[in-house]
Amino acid sequence: MSDPTRLPDLASRALGGAVLAANDESFAAKENLVLPHPAQALPGFGHRGKEYDGWETRRRRSPGSDWAIVRLGVPGIVSAVVVDTAHFTGNFPPQASVECAAVEGHPTVAELERADWQPLLPLSDLAGDTANTFPVDSARRVTHVRLTITPDGGVARLRVHGTAVPDPRLLDAGPVDLAALENGALVTGVSDAFYGRPVQLVSPGLARSMGEGWETRRRRGEGNDWVELSLACEGVVTLAELDTSYFLGNAPGSASLTGSGPDGEVVVLPRTRLQPDTRHRLVLDGGPAVDRVRLDVFPDGGMARLRLWGRPTAAGREALGRRWFDALPDVQALEVLQGAGVAPAEAGRLVGARPLGADLTPPVARLVQGRGR
Repeated sequence: MSDPTRLPDLASRALGGAVLAANDESFAAKENLVLPHPAQALPGFGHRGKEYDGWETRRRRSPGSDWAIVRLGVPGIVSAVVVDTAHFTGNFPPQASVECAAVEGHPTVAELERADWQPLLPLSDLAGDTANTFPVDSARRVTHVRLTITPDGGVARLRVHGTAVPDPRLLDAGPVDLAALENGALVTGVSDAFYGRPVQLVSPGLARSMGEGWETRRRRGEGNDWVELSLACEGVVTLAELDTSYFLGNAPGSASLTGSGPDGEVVVLPRTRLQPDTRHRLVLDGGPAVDRVRLDVFPDGGMARLRLWGRPTAAGREALGRRWFDALPDVQALEVLQGAGVAPAEAGRLVGARPLGADLTPPVARLVQGRGR
């Protein structure tokens, strides 16, 4: 993608991201770093001094740097980092770096401090009151990042833009939302996004207002508006949810879903009448498999969420599994293989020989292809 900042912010609190620890937050709380909305200029002073919508440490009187550890809401491959110093002018850090780690399960802060941290962004110069944007060249899936500021100061937001790479083992338990950002779906095209971003259609949770959906401008000519999605993987959709919650006088009059897959273009949902402020849950026949879907709304309007529940095909699940395993950092890949019962020597050989080949031993096949394959 030419502009990696158009990819989802994997660290956003809206996706479940969290700041787990920081060595200092004397002036402003670490949790502000991952808030989804832009930083605001706050008036006045509080008990700790000037109020800032960001994370700010004390003035350092000894050598060293300050740091904050962030758990990504959605693990994935990072393409860009934004260290936003909005409204920090005389108190921003002159430099920052970012490291990344990939950890199994739900680690404690103490366990994260012992993790295998790898460079993601080298020590780089920052400007004050600026969204400092840095492209990242990485092919590895990460679960956590650590922001280090040198030597001290304030950062309003940390954005970690990238592509979601879900753990496919979590998708084997039952039907999954193939259109969910957290499962690896991605918005690939849109006709109009004047009022609301289409990525919000596939974001977690229910919308809490009209501003948390996708909305187009009022159409004055012929045609209709649309959004295109790349699904988490190839699968068969059996339940569609078209949610117009909070859209009252501006919901689409109707909508349809068209998919494409190994059998070409197929109708997933024929043009169907919609009601305002309603979660439309529609059971489908489960036709041919698709890996891309286009939502058409007629003629225009807004929608809060799009959910496409179904099951991955065997080919889709294997493609997802291979992408995930091949993107794991070496240490985590070894841990995953040994947890699956692969001998240490064989695990080391497989990790060093990635991408995986066609011949898979049973333990590796179960990881990559899923249970019951």
